[in-house]
Amino acid sequence: MSEPHPYIPNSARRTKEEMLRELEVRDVGVLFGDIPESIRKNSVLHLPPARSEMETKLKVEDLLSRNLSTRDVVSFLGGGVWPHYVPAAVDEIVSRSEFLTSYTPYQTEISQGMLQALFEYQSMIAELMGMEFANSSLYDWATALGEAARMASRVTGRDEFLVPHYVQPDRIQTLKTFCEPAKIRVVEVEQDKRTGAILDGDLQQKINSKTAGVYLENPSYLGFFEAGAKRIGDIAHQKGALFIIGADPTSLGLFASPGELGADIAIGEGQPLGNHMNYGGPLLGLFACSGERLLRQMPGRLIGETTTRDGSSKAFTMILQTREQHIRREKATSNICTNEALCALAAATYLSLMGPLGLERLGNAILANSTYTMRKLEELDGLKVPLFEAQHFKEFCVGFDSTGIETSLVNARLLERGIQGGICLHSQFPELGQSALYCVTECHAREDIDRLVAAIREILGER
Repeated sequence: MSEPHPYIPNSARRTKEEMLRELEVRDVGVLFGDIPESIRKNSVLHLPPARSEMETKLKVEDLLSRNLSTRDVVSFLGGGVWPHYVPAAVDEIVSRSEFLTSYTPYQTEISQGMLQALFEYQSMIAELMGMEFANSSLYDWATALGEAARMASRVTGRDEFLVPHYVQPDRIQTLKTFCEPAKIRVVEVEQDKRTGAILDGDLQQKINSKTAGVYLENPSYLGFFEAGAKRIGDIAHQKGALFIIGADPTSLGLFASPGELGADIAIGEGQPLGNHMNYGGPLLGLFACSGERLLRQMPGRLIGETTTRDGSSKAFTMILQTREQHIRREKATSNICTNEALCALAAATYLSLMGPLGLERLGNAILANSTYTMRKLEELDGLKVPLFEAQHFKEFCVGFDSTGIETSLVNARLLERGIQGGICLHSQFPELGQSALYCVTECHAREDIDRLVAAIREILGER
């Protein structure tokens, strides 16, 4: 670099030379001596010329203008990140500097406002999930599942974890990544191809004295509910295993909570609670449990309420920190020692604004829209909608096998019409044939749904 960089003080030649003298080395390269020569890149990097701030801004704006958002196309894509309405008050509160720039430090008394917000978040998530305790969030649903498996293994002293077949593949891969170092074996349980229900016979055959936990999702990744959830929980408990339920929080204003179904641990994705899709992240992992035995093994941060020394005011602090790695090192319950604080704040704000009645109305709107969509698509010749004979919420599978057209081609032709179709499932679950996972929320107007149905009718007619 011939000239010092305006934002990098040690780029000045004199400063760099002074630092090298202080370190008693002749060349900067010595500092990288522990990197093997075989993996170093010694050739010149062919980088574009530097741009001014103004030029960079124009370039970035040009790149961003090529993106399409759900304001540009009607999207029926879900599968882990869903289109939901975010009230203006949520964005206003999370963008306030008191919250936007603060974070839960280990000297917890510094951020009383954020700590109180996280305490309120925990309280509402625990109530929503029907559990006694909740942490102040994890990264996403997938990491929450991995943490649940490891927690079940710690609590029970066992090393097998049972999961249903129809779970999002990325979620399963994350689970296995968490389980492999802990030597926990992930065992798949079969589901009925007609109803999606976990097969009791296969579950009874695979659950044993090594089973740490049994997991199910309600609703599932493919949108259907497990009618026998309580029975599955009873089977798990009879064998001494923990029962873990993954839930979509937007369904809990209408349907039974994990606690009501007998879950020991409840997890889920908090993105629908006031967080924008943001190109797929950041997300918000929900995690809750019941019973003090589980509380002391729960990963992540826990915020508690106390009082000031004179008893005159409420105060908030991190509690049960002996579980965390900054104190217990390798004996910690998890290497997670952080949280999605701003996303959790958005969720707390959203839940406060909605209240129980608002969540019920939200659930009814989603259920009404998704049911209407299924009925309209069912009228089209050759489609099987929904693919599974079960109660669905928000998401459902559409089978295209009888039409002779591939779902990828359907999606391409939908996109030409300004519509984003569902997730093609053939590569994830080949036994489902040419099928796609569609998502319908409160954001979809009847006109949007009718437009989708009309577009698919046209596409099928073009065969």
